[in-house]
Amino acid sequence: MAKTQYSFSHVASQKGAPSGFVLPIRDVRASIGAGFIYPLVGTMSTMPGLPTRPCFYDIDLNTTTGRVIGLS
Repeated sequence: MAKTQYSFSHVASQKGAPSGFVLPIRDVRASIGAGFIYPLVGTMSTMPGLPTRPCFYDIDLNTTTGRVIGLS
């Protein structure tokens, strides 16, 4: 579950384990590659996924000039 790490509720100012709250689910996303779904709570954002082919494959070093190729 993507939510604040400081509280079981979606409100970061309610520290610990407050009681009597409703947890609003604002969106549900699927992580197809990992094989699971997860809810998003409150204003929590998620990190973007990584590409299937790492960008370092496109970076090289020209040994005669010493210049890095593939960085823009």
